[in-house]
Amino acid sequence: MPDSPDPLDSLVEKRSIDVVPDAERHGTAFSQFTLWLGANLQITAVVTGALAVVFGAGAFWAIIALLIGNLLGGSVMALHSAQGPRLGLPQMISSRAQFGVRGAIVPLLLVIVMYVGFFASGSVLAGQAVGELTHLGDTTGIILFALVTAVAAAVGYRLIHTLGRIAGVICALAFVYLGIRLLDRTDLAILLHDRTFDFPLFLLAVSLSASWQLAFGPYVADYSRYLPRTTSARATFSWTLAGTVLGSQWSMTFGALAAAAAGHAFVGHEVSYIVGLGGGAALITSLLYFVIALGKLTINVLNTYGGFMSMVTSVSGFRGRATLSPRGRAAYIAGIMVAGTAVALLGKDSFLSSFKDFLLFLLTFFTPWSAINLVDYYAIAKERYDIPALSDPDGRYGAWRWKALSTYALGVLAQLPFLSTAFYTGPFVTPLGGADISWLVGLTVPAAVYWLLAHNDTAHVPTHMILTPQPPEDRPYATEPGRAGPGRAGPG
Repeated sequence: MPDSPDPLDSLVEKRSIDVVPDAERHGTAFSQFTLWLGANLQITAVVTGALAVVFGAGAFWAIIALLIGNLLGGSVMALHSAQGPRLGLPQMISSRAQFGVRGAIVPLLLVIVMYVGFFASGSVLAGQAVGELTHLGDTTGIILFALVTAVAAAVGYRLIHTLGRIAGVICALAFVYLGIRLLDRTDLAILLHDRTFDFPLFLLAVSLSASWQLAFGPYVADYSRYLPRTTSARATFSWTLAGTVLGSQWSMTFGALAAAAAGHAFVGHEVSYIVGLGGGAALITSLLYFVIALGKLTINVLNTYGGFMSMVTSVSGFRGRATLSPRGRAAYIAGIMVAGTAVALLGKDSFLSSFKDFLLFLLTFFTPWSAINLVDYYAIAKERYDIPALSDPDGRYGAWRWKALSTYALGVLAQLPFLSTAFYTGPFVTPLGGADISWLVGLTVPAAVYWLLAHNDTAHVPTHMILTPQPPEDRPYATEPGRAGPGRAGPG
């Protein structure tokens, strides 16, 4: 009698950065709605919305600005999500088509820093909740939360989507309850009474929510790549956009109203203030701490899993291996957990101001990458990639593609005059009344420059999507002028 299958064996993910075969595809585009709703109904999104008010904007205009930023940034993020079913690959692997098999490590290294930073910031807030829930204190709470996050990330894709569905339902109910409690304490009309419009603060709020969404871009396709290849790109885009905008705007609106109601009492006491809205009953307090930890667990698992994928992608560009042993997977995830936990413990006492600067500074490096990736995929390659060549530095895409790399560097530099952070302010910020528009520059300038440089350079673009390795005689790029042959990098 054959052994019955082990349920854990089917739950634990086997694949890393290799292509997901059609036989293993499953799910519907609606799964993107539930995942991104659950990922955004959480405490860090609340803090992001509160920041707009903490730094001087009135709640009325802050909420409108946050919605605009969520829609703009969420649209870019959802365009990346739509790549997943078509390619069956993690998000950053597709960067090799623009930057080269090894050149993609340039944005990848910055992406890894982002994941560690978000892991750390999420662990600070979740650690406070876990510490209160267990009565063991913030430091122990941060460490316990990090360990649970790492285990969930090691299990992988199916558990991540399950967490998203569970968190979406539980956190939505909690936010409805907290919203009612907040409005019991204060009059909504009073909170929205201040209609003073300050353009720099308005743009700051737009930038905060846009950066929140754009920071998902480097890993969003990781969570849509198991969808069947026949899944509509429009459906994937729409459900992703709906989930991420609804979840984030709901959380950020609550944060803006809570900050407007609490004033300075909110700063430095975000978790305790929100839990205090529950009324003080021990059961309700414990449930709210649990909800905060659950919401942060969902997003921190995404950050850990995405960081793992990015690290494997970086290494495989030089080692040429797409598969990974369970021991190797655990080692990568443990590395992210240790680094993120260390940063969390070191920075937990100055979280709020540091997080605002972290978000805006990260945006400087990811908007040029998003612009280049989307222009190449949708406008130049027109969704036609040679999947096997993405792992071959001597193949169609070469090792280094200098047009994309130079455009990326230009995109980062072009933002500096418009950037406003605590440690650097560009010369054009003051003439603009203190407004930070660097993220707009970071999207438009690289998109235009890359299009001008690359739209006529399509020698590396296949006539159709190539899913399996081609025989040498079927590889025109190896012999035609301007194509990348063995031992040569492709055209920039």
